[in-house]
Amino acid sequence: MRGVRLPLLLLVGLASLCGAFYLPGLAPVSFCEPPQAGQEGSEGCKPQIELFVNRLDSVESVLPYEYDAFDFCQDATEKRPSENLGQVLFGERIASSPYKFTFNKQETCKKVCMKSYNPEVPEDVSKLAFLKKGMQLNYQHHWIIDNMPVTWCYDVEDGQKYCNPGFPIGCFVTAAGRVKDACVMSADFNKKNTFYLFNHVDITIMYHSGKDENWPGARLVAARLEPRSYKHIDKKDLACDGPPMEIPAVFSEKLDLIYTYSVKFIENNSIKWASRWDYILESMPHTNIQWFSIMNSLVIVLFLSGMVAMILLRTLHKDIARYNQMDSSEDAQEEFGWKLVHGDVFRPPRKGMLLSVFLGQGTQIFIMTFITLFFACLGCLSPANRGALMTCAVVLWVLLGTPAGYVSARMYKTFRGEKWKTNVLLTALLCPGVVFADFFIMNLILWVKGSSAAIPFGTLVAILAMWFGISVPLTFIGAYFGFKEKPIEHPVRTNQIPRQIPEQSFFTKPLPGIIMGGILPFGCIFIQLFFILNSIWSHQMYYMFGFLFLVFIILLITCSEATVLLCYFHLCAEDYHWWWRSFLTSSFTAVYLFIYAVHYFFSKLQITGTASTILYFGYTMIMVLIFFLFTGTIGFFACFWFVSKIYSVVKVD
Repeated sequence: MRGVRLPLLLLVGLASLCGAFYLPGLAPVSFCEPPQAGQEGSEGCKPQIELFVNRLDSVESVLPYEYDAFDFCQDATEKRPSENLGQVLFGERIASSPYKFTFNKQETCKKVCMKSYNPEVPEDVSKLAFLKKGMQLNYQHHWIIDNMPVTWCYDVEDGQKYCNPGFPIGCFVTAAGRVKDACVMSADFNKKNTFYLFNHVDITIMYHSGKDENWPGARLVAARLEPRSYKHIDKKDLACDGPPMEIPAVFSEKLDLIYTYSVKFIENNSIKWASRWDYILESMPHTNIQWFSIMNSLVIVLFLSGMVAMILLRTLHKDIARYNQMDSSEDAQEEFGWKLVHGDVFRPPRKGMLLSVFLGQGTQIFIMTFITLFFACLGCLSPANRGALMTCAVVLWVLLGTPAGYVSARMYKTFRGEKWKTNVLLTALLCPGVVFADFFIMNLILWVKGSSAAIPFGTLVAILAMWFGISVPLTFIGAYFGFKEKPIEHPVRTNQIPRQIPEQSFFTKPLPGIIMGGILPFGCIFIQLFFILNSIWSHQMYYMFGFLFLVFIILLITCSEATVLLCYFHLCAEDYHWWWRSFLTSSFTAVYLFIYAVHYFFSKLQITGTASTILYFGYTMIMVLIFFLFTGTIGFFACFWFVSKIYSVVKVD
């Protein structure tokens, strides 16, 4: 028990270490009140606070839209900050907004703009119809102040507060009188077949003053808002009270929508600038469940790993001792068990070309995932650094063509393959080509639907240039060095005539073994998978990279051990076709991942529409393929090491 406790403590220590670094801030910006007439302003701080708007998204649709797609108030001098590759791929479209504030200046019911709609003008009809569709599907605004999300905090069950980094456009009461989404927040939203627009926001900005510390001005530490709906009856003298802004489902008369805001500033020196994201992350749902379930999963997996390792080591030790003793004794009996197939165990597999290509791609994905998670664990790829995670992963994948080419070429040469040109081309083009084709089809659907997630043509060309200009040449360089190396030497010679495999029991047949092999690795990732799918499809922030890194290590261990254990049982049953089986045993985890994604789609998401469904499953297939290659490669190399090891310590004539 003491032996198990030490690694467990080390792993818990690693999780807490990673947790301590999860969100380093970017460079802080100081704000100060505008100087009075005849006074000089403070250096290093600015009086104007800009509010930026991001894309709008919904849990009921996979299609995000730019802020400009809806007929909201536009900024007269719109600015767009430069976006990195990750932001473009995720469909983030950040732009400046007409909401401008002056530091520490309170505003009450200030008009932003007015939008008028006439039922006789077709353009107005289509604009209002699109706005209604956004409310019906519960599309959410995402606003940003000082690189920090403006949150809408409200009470949830057990008296806890949940801070949502988005807030709805409005809400809808159905013809049957069913109150949908945010309409539950007020009893005034009760008219049947009516839309209610949140045309007013009460914004509260908290700041940490630098008066008692050695820096000028103040730093913003929180930005919260409350969405409101007001029908402004007197257009000249606006008063933010009274009945809500109703938009009837049937558009028959002229309509004026006035957008307003109020803003107030509160000094709060208890919140440090470096920990200003904490209140959002602490309110995330299921955070406490995650701590418990991850520890639970960790203990179970460590226990299972210990069991597997103990069985293998004890059984193997006895086997090897018995075989070596039999060889040294004069009356050596006939060989049996796994030693019997020593002349066939390293016989090259069928379809060795495809297996070597998969192994090369899997190695590339494995190294990319490891480095990305390591940097994320140190906090370099936090939510504050938008798009950094995706950018890091794509750039690493492009630069890791060399290991892919090397592993693929070396394994193909070991399998006695001779079509090296085909091998190199397939390694460079097969799996990335499948992913790109899927991605391109998804992008066409997004483009047809006018979604902000549709990648611009220039970015697609840039991705292709990175693939063919950097990744493919690097794969060729890796393959060149792989083919120059000698094939991997096996500890035993291969017989010329293949041995006949005896009749197998149900459990030692290929398919049952492969299906069983994926259960254990999937068992230790499915909890983490729920949170990852939530962050992708339910637009929740994912920040527990420390735990994800731990789960990644656990996945490596379980994939390796499950594959090695089943490989040992098959060799004992005198079945020496282990090459493909070792790859497929652990890669079958990807099939369970797909089944879980289907379950998640039907049980947790409220996605409607054919396009959204196609997009969900299209992107899921990319995830499944990457996971298939990654887990299969881990299982294969673990099994390859194991088989080489056991046959090298046994005396063979």
